[in-house]
Amino acid sequence: MKDKRKQIILKLMEDSMYVPMKEKELAIFLQVKKEDRDALSQILNELMEEGEIYITSKGKYLRGNPAKVGLGAIKGKKGIEDKLTRKGLIANGVTGQGKYGRKAPDEKQPETVTGSFVSHPKGFGFVEIEGAEEDLFIPEEYTGGAFHKDIVEAQLLPPSAGKRREAKIIKIVQRGITTLVGTYQKSKNFGFVIPDNERFLNDIFVPLERSKGAVDGHKVVVELTDYGRPKTAHQKGKSPEGKVVEILGHINDPGVDIMSIVRGFDLPTEFGEKVLNQAQRVSNPVSDADREGRLDLRDVVMVTIDGEDAKDLDDAVSLTVDGGIYHLGVHIADVTNYVQENSALDREALKRGTSVYLVDRVIPMLPHVLSNGICSLNQGEDRLALSCLMDFDSNGNLKNYEIAETVICVNQRMSYTSVKKILEGDPEENEKYESLVTMFKDMSNLSAILREKRHLRGAIDFDFPESKIILDKQGHPLEIKPYDRNVATKMIEDFMLAANETIAQHFYWLELPFVYRVHEKPDSEKIQKLSAFIQNMGYYIKGGAHPKEIQKLLNQIEGTKEEALISRLALRSMKQARYTPDCGGHFGLACDYYTHFTSPIRRYPDLQIHRIIKEQLKGRLTDDRCAHYDGILPEVTKHASEMERRADEAERETDKLKKVEYMSDRIGETFEGVISGVTTWGIYVELPNSVEGLVHVSKIPGDYFYYREETYDMVGESTGITYKLGQSVKVRVEKCDKAARTIDFGLVEGEYM
Repeated sequence: MKDKRKQIILKLMEDSMYVPMKEKELAIFLQVKKEDRDALSQILNELMEEGEIYITSKGKYLRGNPAKVGLGAIKGKKGIEDKLTRKGLIANGVTGQGKYGRKAPDEKQPETVTGSFVSHPKGFGFVEIEGAEEDLFIPEEYTGGAFHKDIVEAQLLPPSAGKRREAKIIKIVQRGITTLVGTYQKSKNFGFVIPDNERFLNDIFVPLERSKGAVDGHKVVVELTDYGRPKTAHQKGKSPEGKVVEILGHINDPGVDIMSIVRGFDLPTEFGEKVLNQAQRVSNPVSDADREGRLDLRDVVMVTIDGEDAKDLDDAVSLTVDGGIYHLGVHIADVTNYVQENSALDREALKRGTSVYLVDRVIPMLPHVLSNGICSLNQGEDRLALSCLMDFDSNGNLKNYEIAETVICVNQRMSYTSVKKILEGDPEENEKYESLVTMFKDMSNLSAILREKRHLRGAIDFDFPESKIILDKQGHPLEIKPYDRNVATKMIEDFMLAANETIAQHFYWLELPFVYRVHEKPDSEKIQKLSAFIQNMGYYIKGGAHPKEIQKLLNQIEGTKEEALISRLALRSMKQARYTPDCGGHFGLACDYYTHFTSPIRRYPDLQIHRIIKEQLKGRLTDDRCAHYDGILPEVTKHASEMERRADEAERETDKLKKVEYMSDRIGETFEGVISGVTTWGIYVELPNSVEGLVHVSKIPGDYFYYREETYDMVGESTGITYKLGQSVKVRVEKCDKAARTIDFGLVEGEYM
């Protein structure tokens, strides 16, 4: 097998198109998995020992024997590097035949890096480099024909004062996108597809015989057959070409708009027959054999508390109070009992990474027969669970805990609305659930204690309004309602956080392979900028980036006119949470250990964690199994983080789409709003229903306005009128573009608040 791999590497390096690559670049180009990188290193070293390839002083691999150019009989990567350095030889202009050019005495080779290209609708872009703190800026003239998500090699440009480091793309290592969704437009002898994704700047040329019969206005999936080439001083540009592989329907057909987004994000909508058959086979009722060896908690009173329309109920809670000690049970569906490692079900769940909750549908991680059936903790039915049983004192201190495989039976399916009414003293709800009222009141007390304890240690709670879009049967938006984050939703949130922290710290101290949810400290530079800005308003952040300082700031500004402005700037200074095998703590929650344990039906990291927990409980986490998890978890967590971001983006896009559609029926109407963003091209205004639109800088009346970066505001040159984050304004709806998913507002004259 290894010989075959050697042949592949040698054949690649012999190709006249081969450009010398570093080991990491070769791994990316050859699509070598993370767990196989050590094997690649070994093969490269063996090929050097055999005299088949050599390595330059820049760490790039080439075909040929270095002895032929006077380097002598040297062995190993380090030896060749040292000798090349002493000889002053470089690979400048090296061909597949191994010819050299000699390094000029004062010549300095430009540094190159490999990363993922992120295109911007305005033509420029960025290169994201794994592990780097900052992306590289790629000016429009230096994008080199790269498409969004391509893996590229970029050459660093000389630094310029006060600017982000710039680079130019010199090579496309691997194409990132093979299909696009767009609107088909037909010409006489050909057609073309206008991509939905504004990051793809070129229309796709489609020969008539490859159009699959599409007509004007059809939403289609087009497969790229030729990526074209950019126009240069020496050659004409060429448009990308493609063929239509799927027609989603006409742009005005119900549901086609959402399906276009689904296809655009490459979200899987159907499960394969093998996966469905396996799900059907394993979804049997809980048997005596299943219960064997488990802690039987069927006599413990417990409830599920979810939204009215929830179908996949993966968590139940129980609570008793004894001598001032709160005995809290968080019981999570034992999904791994039905989804075995490396089965068809497991591979599909890993690939999807998460369930995706779009405005009109849910794309589940697991088939409904599992997620809504045997894995859902339905009322009155025996279910297998993993339980985290915790004892808290009256100050919220964790005194004792147990993690166990259990069998449970939920007594009552509750909704957030009902529990909220009970806690508010609603007589009808109290009578209906009389036997549970005391438990809910005790839960409310414990919730308040746990929340206060988190608050005292510095946990940050950004409470920005969320909304739910109500659609009719044709998918047309009828109403945009604020999401009710009430006492019941907060209660469940507190209990899930407690379980997640308990599980994380338990496995951290066992020093076993695990998956953590990490939220890193903000960049000190961003916190310094925030600190400098708020000082002008009389606020301070002491001691730099510590969650308690951010929390103090949010407490200070609560109810003030600066609250919206400073809260948004503080949120923007935060990093994005991610999954990783390394325990790095959670900045926002101000805790050292955190994981995601409570949603294995809809999140793959939780499913992976359950598997590890069960092996540890049964004493099966041997050295071999630990080595297995150490090998797979880096890639599993990286993929899960990427799939989470993809789901978030798809959810945002469907929300934006329906909000644009909702506001298109309200052209000409005026609304009160708050400035939510200020940029060089205008001010963004958010309405109370969470709809956001842009007032273009050219449309701001009364003066010539410009963006003042140091104070995040828009200023009138003559009048000195300013528009800043958090400021209230009155706007008129002027234009809604469903294709671009944008809303244009105009400021109502005279409304300078």
